[in-house]
Amino acid sequence: MSDANNTAGDKNNAAGDANGVNPEKDLSAENLPGQRGRGGEEIRVQRGMFGANNGGDTSGYGGLVRSVRLPGPAARPYGGWFDEVADELEGALEEQGLLPENAIEKTVVDRDELTFHIEREHLVRVARTLRDDPALRFELCTGVSGVHYPNDKGRELHAVYHLRSITHNRLIRLEVSAPDSDPHIPSLFSVYPTNDWHERETYDFFGIVFDGHPALTRIMMPDDWQGFPQRKDYPLGGIPVEYKGAQIPAPDQRRSYS
Repeated sequence: MSDANNTAGDKNNAAGDANGVNPEKDLSAENLPGQRGRGGEEIRVQRGMFGANNGGDTSGYGGLVRSVRLPGPAARPYGGWFDEVADELEGALEEQGLLPENAIEKTVVDRDELTFHIEREHLVRVARTLRDDPALRFELCTGVSGVHYPNDKGRELHAVYHLRSITHNRLIRLEVSAPDSDPHIPSLFSVYPTNDWHERETYDFFGIVFDGHPALTRIMMPDDWQGFPQRKDYPLGGIPVEYKGAQIPAPDQRRSYS
């Protein structure tokens, strides 16, 4: 009996392997890592591993084609304590005379993480509410990260804030967008003073201007540096480097790919 079961199992495994499918795994689109199926908003189609379009993709995946999607808004119930935080935030904003839908563009639950997309003019008020409300108490902002989506028209630049509640042991994110043509987002220095350095770094690399920052200057690159190195449209290489007296040519002059 045992041998018969093992034989049947071997046949199933062989069939699964032949089709490139794990027979013990549900391979729906939502179950695959890094996939969102048909949900979300497609902002571009990427070809190759890194999106290089000039023949410079040396990864071996030049034929890969995939959609780049931003996750769409979630529907209630969000699950767990996410609903509690969302309800409390919306209620606190209403008490201040601000309609939640005017401040919160959308609420996203993706990969078990909660993100509030905030209209930039209301960012400071929302952050202060999240910090001060007793039921929320997100006392710590661990920094702001910049993201550049050149094909996300009208909101190419994103700033993502990671907020932690030490009181309630919770972690959420705020995300704010701005267009390339008007890269201004209010500074959260007055709410979370440690953002002083993080906002300077994000300005330095992405060109996001944090209005109200006490000293928004470059922190990594030289003061006279042209451009913002972590934007997706920033040229890769092309800058010669002097190393111990030797002049090293720019990367685009050192090698070429056919």
